[in-house]
Amino acid sequence: MFYENVSNGLFLSRPNRFLARVMLNGKEIVCHVKNTGRLKELLIPGVPVGVQHHPDAASLGRKTEYSLISVAKPADEHAVLSGGRDLFRAENGLLFRWVNIDSQAPNQAAFEWLSTGHGLPFCPRPQEIRREVRYGLSRFDLSFSDCGTPWFMEVKGVTLDVNGTAMFPDAPTDRGIKHLDALGAAVRDGYGAAALFVIQMKGISAFSPNAKTHPEFADALVRAKRNGVHIWAYDCLVTEDSMQIHQPVKVILPQGHSA
Repeated sequence: MFYENVSNGLFLSRPNRFLARVMLNGKEIVCHVKNTGRLKELLIPGVPVGVQHHPDAASLGRKTEYSLISVAKPADEHAVLSGGRDLFRAENGLLFRWVNIDSQAPNQAAFEWLSTGHGLPFCPRPQEIRREVRYGLSRFDLSFSDCGTPWFMEVKGVTLDVNGTAMFPDAPTDRGIKHLDALGAAVRDGYGAAALFVIQMKGISAFSPNAKTHPEFADALVRAKRNGVHIWAYDCLVTEDSMQIHQPVKVILPQGHSA
């Protein structure tokens, strides 16, 4: 997926969860932050950011002309030594890699991933791909068909990196628990089901639920696995104006379980 009208600026501050102040072309602007998560480990004053301009903001009734969609994260020593192709050098000489923070991007990237046939380990080109599909009292992000068997998929975007391990959530999410339990119920009814964690960056060695922040979600993920839900995590190729699902990442579940 690609964004139009993107320019690079420098992050200044985040007065509230919806807005950020950015220095762009020597001028301070206000941007809409497309992610209500905390992002404290990313939104550090002075880091490069990708900002999308919306020239039709006034006619659309937007309060701001800009959206903050990507943040540059300083590369660690391992990344520098391995020479990842996603690394870039900023004006200050430091090496960074882009992290997409648009909370709507993972769903679009997952839809494209399914549609182009580059992803699923058992079904390279699924059929009947649909978005926002209702099942019972739940609504799943995606559905598709594999050899006649219908599947439901819930997509979660991940931006939290703890020492090379991507973790979700970065704040408690009762909604996330509900989705996992609903996927388990779908399996019991004879459907296929998967939870896809889209890691919105490269440079990640593993994924794990954030049991410290929300132990109930970690328990729900283990429960979903026991109930037959597939747990997948994939990293992404990210630039300031694009994101594409790339490679699978090892999933580590608590209590000795694995995916």
